[in-house]
Amino acid sequence: MRHLLLSTALFGLLTSAAEAQSYGGGFIELLMTGRDPTPHVRPVRPNPVFEPNAWAAPPPRHRVAALPGAFEEERPLRRVIPEQYRRQVVDYDGPHAPGTIVIDTPSRFLYLVQPGGKALRYGIGVGRPGFEWAGVKTVTMKREWPDWRPPAQMLKRRPDLPHYMPGGPDNPLGARALYLGSTLYRIHGTNEPWTIGQAVSSGCIRMTNEDVVDLYNRTRVGAKVIVI
Repeated sequence: MRHLLLSTALFGLLTSAAEAQSYGGGFIELLMTGRDPTPHVRPVRPNPVFEPNAWAAPPPRHRVAALPGAFEEERPLRRVIPEQYRRQVVDYDGPHAPGTIVIDTPSRFLYLVQPGGKALRYGIGVGRPGFEWAGVKTVTMKREWPDWRPPAQMLKRRPDLPHYMPGGPDNPLGARALYLGSTLYRIHGTNEPWTIGQAVSSGCIRMTNEDVVDLYNRTRVGAKVIVI
C-alpha cells in the first residue's frame, strides 16, 4: 500500500509539472499534458522594431474620379508599367513633319515625330469602348497642373464626382495638359499611372506625369495632333 501511495503521489507531481510546462502547443502539448491548446491560441503581436507596418491600417480607399463607372477601388500598392509602354526613341518613316504628334489608339502609343527619321514613343491610356475617336486636331492650349471641371456629360453619368478639383497630385489630369482644338479632349497626365496601356478614359489620352511633362516641354501651341 505504501508503494502504491508513493507511486500515486509521484504521478501527481509529474502530471502537475507537465501541466505547468509549455510544450509549444499542438500534438506534443496534447500528448504530454492532455490539454487541447487550440482554444487558447492567441496571435503574437509583431515586434514593432522589426515589423513596423505589421499593424498599420489597410491602404485607404479613394474615389476614382478618372474612371467613369467605378465609384471606389483599392489603390494598388505598386504596379509596374510594361516595358513596351516606357518612353523610348524609335525609327519613323511616316509622312508627318517633325513636331507632329501621332496617336496610335489601338496600339496605345503616342509618337512625337523627330528630325532624322526618328520619333519619341510614349505609352498611353485611351478611351474605353464607346469613347474612342479619331481625327486631326491642333494643340490650342497648354496648362501646368491644370484644374479639372468634369463636363456636363460626365457629371450626368457620374453625379458623385466633384464639380471642381484644383490642380495637384490627386487631380486626374495630372501634371500637365495639352488641349486639343475646341473639343473636351486633352492629352494629360494621370493620378493612376497603372492604367497606361489600357482603354479606360472618356476619350482623353493619358500619360504618366513624367512622360506628359517631357511631351509638354517639347510641344508648341499649334502643333498638329493626328489620332488614328
